Amino acid sequence: MVSEHPDASDGETAALALKILVAGGFGVGKTTLVGAVSEIRPLRTEELLSEAGQLVDDTDGVDQKVTTTVAMDFGRITIRSGLSLYLFGTPGQDRFWFLWDELSQGALGAVVLADTRRLEDCFPAVDYFEHRHIPFVVAVNCFAGARAYGAQDVSRALDLDQGTPVVLCDARDRDSGKEVLIRLVEYAGRMHTARLLDSVG
Repeated sequence: MVSEHPDASDGETAALALKILVAGGFGVGKTTLVGAVSEIRPLRTEELLSEAGQLVDDTDGVDQKVTTTVAMDFGRITIRSGLSLYLFGTPGQDRFWFLWDELSQGALGAVVLADTRRLEDCFPAVDYFEHRHIPFVVAVNCFAGARAYGAQDVSRALDLDQGTPVVLCDARDRDSGKEVLIRLVEYAGRMHTARLLDSVG
């Protein structure tokens, strides 16, 4: 989603708002990332994990998690004057994936959060964005106690297309999250420009 609205004063460039998705597996830190970087109070749709949900939600490695997103998270961050990002955090469980198609409409790109303790959990998100040609970066959320892997190791393990950025981050830290978003905007901008040039060439 790219939306423009005029600034209050005449003669200044219109402000730009870009839609970004934050995706990944269950318990990887999507809600945490949106909350850490948002300059407004984030909208959250979290519910307590139920006994019924234990039958379908794999909580191995995230035993302390007691809530889950059931629709989306929403936040906003201003990257620089005239450029804001609207952040939409997707639910991680399979049964909520019907929401992804709606949330991805008009998105500039996506952040796929990964946890090296459960790296396989982000394969569905990677496949989703690759098949729909939505630019994305993989952001490895560095959990305490998890074995450290380099960006190249993660890229090979996920069999990412050449050039897909992999960055290490701390989803709890605003500056770290903002760097991830800047990398995504830069990468998505290059990808969209290349496609535009291909289409007119």
